[in-house]
Amino acid sequence: MEARPPHLRIHAVNVYVRDQDRSLRFYQEQLGFDLVYDARLQSGERWIAVAPPDGSTVLALVAPLPDTPQFKLIGRATQVVFITDDVMAKFHEWSQRGVRFRQLPRLRRLKYQQHESNSERPAMLLGGQSLIWGGIFTRFEDIDHNSFALVSFDEVTQALEAEREKIRQRQEAERRVAQELEIAKQVQARLFPQFLPALETLDYAGMCIQARQVGGDYYDFIALDDNRVGLVIGDISGKGIAAALMMSNLHANLRSHCAIAADQPERLLRSVNQLFYENTTDSAYATLFFADYDENTRRLRYANCGHLAALLVHDNDVIDTLDSTGTVVGLFNKWDCSTGTCELRSGDVLALYTDGVTEAFNEHGEEFGEKRLIDAVRRHRHQPADEMVDRIISEVRQFNSQEQHDDVTLIVAKCVG
Repeated sequence: MEARPPHLRIHAVNVYVRDQDRSLRFYQEQLGFDLVYDARLQSGERWIAVAPPDGSTVLALVAPLPDTPQFKLIGRATQVVFITDDVMAKFHEWSQRGVRFRQLPRLRRLKYQQHESNSERPAMLLGGQSLIWGGIFTRFEDIDHNSFALVSFDEVTQALEAEREKIRQRQEAERRVAQELEIAKQVQARLFPQFLPALETLDYAGMCIQARQVGGDYYDFIALDDNRVGLVIGDISGKGIAAALMMSNLHANLRSHCAIAADQPERLLRSVNQLFYENTTDSAYATLFFADYDENTRRLRYANCGHLAALLVHDNDVIDTLDSTGTVVGLFNKWDCSTGTCELRSGDVLALYTDGVTEAFNEHGEEFGEKRLIDAVRRHRHQPADEMVDRIISEVRQFNSQEQHDDVTLIVAKCVG
């Protein structure tokens, strides 16, 4: 994404006055300005600033000491020019409040003037060559006779208003996008498991840290019956809103057809593939790992649809990988997969993850990798599953000191009892 240029604006213009409190009353009561701040600096100097209620001009009212060069600047032209869309209205308003004007508002013209460089630039003159635009001009004074210009140019005013409207529309569009993304984030958060079906022999937990406000990683825990739970993890192609929409589609398909998983997980996944294929674009797909854990037998039946191999870390430190049993879902109309099985013993830990875990990289370009993940599982295997997930993901995020580029999702299931 292209970086925005740094924000730049004038902080304040100093106006030298004799008495800050008296000047503050003038600017507030007679000009209708707002007090921006009234602070005491570390040096002991008081700093007061005022601004028009509908503008960004900030005037710092500075009271210099009598023996300083700044004291001699009190009562002179400030070179500050205020612009308004109606000089006459402002003239009458401020005159009624006792503001002194040096002259009645009058028309001035902006002309082209030829320069030695053979370039043309506009200059404010009473005479000149071809007319560019006209404007109303006058000068007013504050209570210390500091003078300011007050002008209105039709073209300038229109340009300022047009620019202000463009900024307002852009800010409103950005506000709406941010609001919609926040709503999408809240909706997607509700798609992740809100409770875990209780099992006596399996302690399990999951977590997803999204790289953006919404993402395409998916994990779920589905109660298949009183003694069985489905462990699901997936990774949608693409990122952002598009991936989040497909993630919700996959979530709905799995949840609505999970009853089929009782005896026919292959049929469940065929239905999920068909619906995902029909409801998404041609290039959309998802990797998916679906596991059915039966507490009575401690058997895990799984289908790995193009996803990263799950890691089964046994209590004796032997590692089994649950590799792919089929291709990705949603990319092909004609699709099928097979299933694999394994038995879990007390102390065995199953880790399901997305590539945001193993492909997280550090400042040297090194990936976190499968080996570091296995080492982290071994280090924390004696912790409860939720603490294991939290600590492993913390290690991944500490390893990835750069900006997170992909969703990080992890499920840990630990056989107990």
